[in-house]
Amino acid sequence: MVWSIQECAAQDCRAIGEGLVAYNLRQVPMTQREPFISVNRKAVDESGTLLAGCIAEIYCWNVAYVELLWVDERYRGMGLGSELLAEVERVAAEAHCTLIHLDTFDFQAKDFYLRHGYEIFGVLEDCPEGHCRYYLKKKLAQRQEV
Repeated sequence: MVWSIQECAAQDCRAIGEGLVAYNLRQVPMTQREPFISVNRKAVDESGTLLAGCIAEIYCWNVAYVELLWVDERYRGMGLGSELLAEVERVAAEAHCTLIHLDTFDFQAKDFYLRHGYEIFGVLEDCPEGHCRYYLKKKLAQRQEV
């Protein structure tokens, strides 16, 4: 067999992702209806200006992943990040997630996440050089149905 390595087009990236998801689901069945559920939230002021935002998702096995959490530097320390994170955790818990995870750099928000109950489970040193990338997780309490 002969092959070549080439740059991917957008449809190739989708096919690669779909192929991996299909393989994964043959190994561990989904515990929810959709393989990925977006949990994206933002904080805006009265004029609609974006102050902060969180990009997150719940994936196949009722696990939540925070991809991005950002607060405009002018509004840091006011609780916006805490409120956004709490909202994502609330939605995840209501969706029966038991775990949420994320990563951050040493120059970003490691201490913020530690204060919110996350624990470090991995460190990638010199990423970028002279810095560390931290991988954190938090067990979520299950919400009781009323």
